[in-house]
Amino acid sequence: MAQNRKKKIGLIGGGQIGGNLALLAVQKGLGDVVLYDIPAAEGMVKGKALDINQLSAVDGYDCRVTGSTDWKDVAGSDVIIITAGVPRKPGMSREDLLEINLKIMKDVAGNIKQHAPDAFVINVANPLDAMVYALHKISGLPKNMVAGMAGVLDTSRFKCFVAEALGCSIRDVEALVLGGHGDDMVPLVRHSTVGGVPLTELLPKEKLDAIIKRTREGGAELVGLYKTGSAYFGPAASSIAMAESYIFDRKRVLPAAALLEGQYGISGYFFGTPVQIGAGGVEKVITVDLNAAEKAELEKSFQSVKKTVDSVTL
Repeated sequence: MAQNRKKKIGLIGGGQIGGNLALLAVQKGLGDVVLYDIPAAEGMVKGKALDINQLSAVDGYDCRVTGSTDWKDVAGSDVIIITAGVPRKPGMSREDLLEINLKIMKDVAGNIKQHAPDAFVINVANPLDAMVYALHKISGLPKNMVAGMAGVLDTSRFKCFVAEALGCSIRDVEALVLGGHGDDMVPLVRHSTVGGVPLTELLPKEKLDAIIKRTREGGAELVGLYKTGSAYFGPAASSIAMAESYIFDRKRVLPAAALLEGQYGISGYFFGTPVQIGAGGVEKVITVDLNAAEKAELEKSFQSVKKTVDSVTL
């Protein structure tokens, strides 16, 4: 009986997120992994690949990791996750990374167009909404095959802080964060529940406001603690959730930066909203019914994204 071939996962950027992505991908059996980086980082990516391969016998992982500095090894990838770029340092905003990371994205997107034009591509590099916009424009990939990872991470942070405040299981927290991956993101408190009970009935407004603020500043909090970089465990797990839904056709509904075509009154920009991810990539863009206050917050978030994206020169 013929067996389906293993999927191939191309990870562009072998830093902290890239290494964690490689480990999670083999642990979840997503497929064989190519961990790619620039020639100066050859020892790092080959070392991480060897290290992960050597642990595979402990729990019996059958997927393999290859470290490479040659785009030809990435060719034919089913999924590509982009983390390549400069991370934030204390005092920096995501937007401060635009110029340097845009240069990197132009090279990456061009190589994806040449070597892996059929891949489902997830971008993690910041400023995220502008980078995924550039990725789509340069690569020419269909709109359903490009997405930005932000909403899964931002929502996970929101859920974490809610569970911590209530002392409850995080499994019972249902929540959603919309908008851009920045300080104006929109945690939807009105749509959030814990065990089916509205969050607004469980926590006072001042506590909810503090949780919203901490969610919006979640990345900066970690940058301040790490000093030399930004988050990596959370972004890796969030990206893998999206990749897993694509590879196994889970059709999960996850918040991600997708190309909007009139939703929320926005067209031509990648912006955070729930999407259904399955074998067809971003199979549906789902909108949420918002009240006037939520619409105003979302518009503020969009204007922040629009300002950054409109400064992108391709």
